[in-house]
Amino acid sequence: MILVKAAPRVGETHGELVCCAGLDFSGNWIRLYPVAFRTLEDAQKFGRWDTIEYGWSLPRGDQRSESRRLEHKSLVITGSLSEKSRAQFLARHVVSSLNTELEEGRSLALIRPRNAEFVVERKDRATFEDEKARFQMWHDQEANSLFGFVGKSLVPYEPAPFLFKYRYETVDGSREGTCQDWEIEATFLKWQRLYGETETLRKMTERFGVEYSRKGFVLAMGTHKAYPQWLINGVIRLDHGVENEIQESLF
Repeated sequence: MILVKAAPRVGETHGELVCCAGLDFSGNWIRLYPVAFRTLEDAQKFGRWDTIEYGWSLPRGDQRSESRRLEHKSLVITGSLSEKSRAQFLARHVVSSLNTELEEGRSLALIRPRNAEFVVERKDRATFEDEKARFQMWHDQEANSLFGFVGKSLVPYEPAPFLFKYRYETVDGSREGTCQDWEIEATFLKWQRLYGETETLRKMTERFGVEYSRKGFVLAMGTHKAYPQWLINGVIRLDHGVENEIQESLF
């Protein structure tokens, strides 16, 4: 079941790619990378809470036990977790310590942040222009290749000109990380067209900072392939206290 879909990035070798992750119904984390998400068939384009089946192989150069290399043509969406089941399913997999997860050889986890602060930072102009140029270059190369975007009208991906971050605390101490969640970047781009930049940033701070902190949320975390640093891959609403309700129900 898919929980994480990071915003697209352009790699040096394989072009525009997305990192996705989720849990199977035995509670095992799985990372799917690379996923050429925007060139999938429409019937294959899964979202959060969708359940999928797929063929896979072990990736080269990635020693993280959860990582799988997706065979794109095999991907099938088989259903979706019902809305009433999501909170309890999610809460069963929340952990308290990222340090402990790393020590036990895991590279994906759900953590509930404490005293979370949503932070918006404008990207350096040169960095942002380079990012846009990479997407445009990849798009142009693919569009002009022998097969191109077969049967698809794909526009260059538009990255956000801002970084969206959280400063927060866990039992391991204080942390800060940039959100790679595609949903957050897509929210900015959609709202910017509707409300303009200034109002969009205000609305995002209200939702992802004030509202999420008040009602409760978890961060889907993953480590970098090359070094054991935790990154924020997803931001998911989860009411405060759901974990306690599950614990109490066991007795």
